[in-house]
Amino acid sequence: MKHSRRAVPRAATPSTRIGLRAAVAALAGALAAVSAVWALVSLQVVRRIVTPPSRRIPDTKIVGVDLAAQTITLQRTPDTELPGRYGLFTSGSEPYVKLGTVLSADASTVKRKLLTEIGPDSTLSAVGAFSGWYYDKPEQLHLPFTSELIGSAVGPCPAWLFEAVDATTWVIQVHGRGTTRAECLRAVPLLHALGLSVLVVSYRNDGDAPRTGGGTYALGTTEWRDVEAAIAFARRRGAERVLLMGWSMGGAVVLQTALNSAHADAICGLILESPVVDWRVVLGFQAGQLHLPYPVTELALGALQTGWGRPMTHAGGISLDSLDIVARAGELRHPILILHSDDDGFVPSDASHALADARPDLVELHVFQVARHTKLWNYDPERWSSAIREWLTRHDLVAAGQH
Repeated sequence: MKHSRRAVPRAATPSTRIGLRAAVAALAGALAAVSAVWALVSLQVVRRIVTPPSRRIPDTKIVGVDLAAQTITLQRTPDTELPGRYGLFTSGSEPYVKLGTVLSADASTVKRKLLTEIGPDSTLSAVGAFSGWYYDKPEQLHLPFTSELIGSAVGPCPAWLFEAVDATTWVIQVHGRGTTRAECLRAVPLLHALGLSVLVVSYRNDGDAPRTGGGTYALGTTEWRDVEAAIAFARRRGAERVLLMGWSMGGAVVLQTALNSAHADAICGLILESPVVDWRVVLGFQAGQLHLPYPVTELALGALQTGWGRPMTHAGGISLDSLDIVARAGELRHPILILHSDDDGFVPSDASHALADARPDLVELHVFQVARHTKLWNYDPERWSSAIREWLTRHDLVAAGQH
């Protein structure tokens, strides 16, 4: 009778055990190194999000300038090929030039009309930053204005006031991230012509207003207090109703103001242009554009909220939940007009759509195509102006006789 023989495990030799321990240690070290790299990259991402840029980052190659024809040829990009009027930040003798319509284009370049005269002694750098500003100084509007200082808790915040005669409804305009109040000048002629006084404000750490702490943005969670101070200023100057208008991150600031202001009773509505309605949507989209690994994105969001990277980023304690206006839609109480392009390219319109779906009783969304981020006025000024004029008229926010 045969008996089956069981295999008996062989005891690991000392050399085998040492090899296993070394392999585990090497793996743990590699994972720790990867985690450290991810953490470092995530902090760099956070710093990029919250730090105001010290200069305009060139994004457009200037191929050539025809002085006789007063045209400029630019590298073709989704922005430079857009119809309409724009601006170009450069260096040299002309720090900013205005651009007119597209005259011709091929696969790699776009030729546009120059609306700023370039003379034979002018110099332009080889690169520039394409902009939707168009107007870069208030004097270019040919409207009377005064320079004001808004007394905020952080110090005096400069503002421009375009005061309409006997206006009791004021518009306070709030610019976006990485830019200044000149971004808002495009809207002033329309609003002023409707009999509204327009106050174009600055806020902490934007380069015009006072610097606080590490000089970083708080994505709307603190900046709204400077808009609150502007509302108080407007009311002292005779405003009975205040309309808030925010561009890009300015939309997030305006929404926080509407939710938190002690002057909520005076706020009569909000106009949001390419707004940030939910920062998670924006940051997730931009992380995808940068092809960041998922762990890096999650670490960055965690650092923003908890502040574990504060020594490097000078930021933290930013509640993304409080900035999620879709989740807080039930708290809204003012009528809102949103203008957003589905081809924004920087702040996706998903949250704007979601907010309109969540509060159809308050939110009216006008969807543009092609227009890109905060360039809706430039791309289709007639439609942009009509949407705002009709909404203001419907909500009885236009001065008598200005319909």
